[in-house]
Amino acid sequence: MALFLSDSLILRLENFLFMDIALITPAPRTSRQGNRITAARWAGILRGLGLRVSVREEYDGRRCDVMVALHALRSHASVRRFRESRPEQPLVLALTGTDLYGDIHTHPQARESLEMATRIIVLQSMGAEELPERLRPVVRVICQSVRPPARLPRPSADAFEVCVLGHLRPVKDPFRAARAARLLGPSSRIRILHVGGALSPEMEAAAREEAASNPRYRWLGEVPRWKALRILARSRLHAISSKMEGGANAVCEAIACSVPTLSSRIPGSMGLLGRDYPGYFPFMDTEALASLLERAETDAAFCREIREWCIRLKPLVDPARERENWRSLLDDLFPASAAAQKPRPRPREAGAS
Repeated sequence: MALFLSDSLILRLENFLFMDIALITPAPRTSRQGNRITAARWAGILRGLGLRVSVREEYDGRRCDVMVALHALRSHASVRRFRESRPEQPLVLALTGTDLYGDIHTHPQARESLEMATRIIVLQSMGAEELPERLRPVVRVICQSVRPPARLPRPSADAFEVCVLGHLRPVKDPFRAARAARLLGPSSRIRILHVGGALSPEMEAAAREEAASNPRYRWLGEVPRWKALRILARSRLHAISSKMEGGANAVCEAIACSVPTLSSRIPGSMGLLGRDYPGYFPFMDTEALASLLERAETDAAFCREIREWCIRLKPLVDPARERENWRSLLDDLFPASAAAQKPRPRPREAGAS
């Protein structure tokens, strides 16, 4: 079947051809943390649009047409170096949870990064509310996309499994679901499966102690992402108890896998799941989370309600949508030149004078 491209699409593709992007993330190459996962996915999207992309931990001064930097504070040195060496080139700054709900309110360097950005990316619809009004016109929302496992595994018949997906860090309040599970009655079949590496010896010791003393909690440690997605996909619920999130990969992954989420009521989750989503609990409220866990396990109508709610959100995390959002952002940064948009003269017919 022949493929016909419109003149406008051809211009857009030609506009991106041979363009170089420096993608800066402070997370090292070997990291499995969210920022590195995001950077790797964005690099794939941008390469798919025909751009040349280099992923680095810091900007080294080499020539590029655009710099995309994750993290306003931790990438500040790279942002400043790029802006000083290439003042006319576009600079795209993507904000993390610690940026939005911490650093930009307390660190002058993070605020300076905002001022130097040509465009600012937030990962969920409520992110822009944390920025000064005058900066909101340059904000673009790009939700993170997920490709779920090709075949979703069946839930366990032996337990009501609840997946906690995330590295063990204090900001994640990582043991809240485990503590809530302790409050459930003896008839409960809930089992918490915690996937994520311990980022400190203290967190590792706490996870091992919790697993040894709590029969409803299993810490699986750090596993490859494909395996983590399969564990999530077979679970009946996903729980996230963070203090702050920019737009959690884990929530997007749960949506893609049709697994409903119970979340602390924080803007980073509300910007993805919606303000009126019925699966929220107050941050650090163990009893409220225990009540939601019990309700999800015993109230089929409630469990169906939150599952169907999350299924309706699946277009939000569709890879095609994220790709189109990036294409739109690049169109915004590099509109076709006036000369390229002028109608081309028709060739003269043979014999015409």
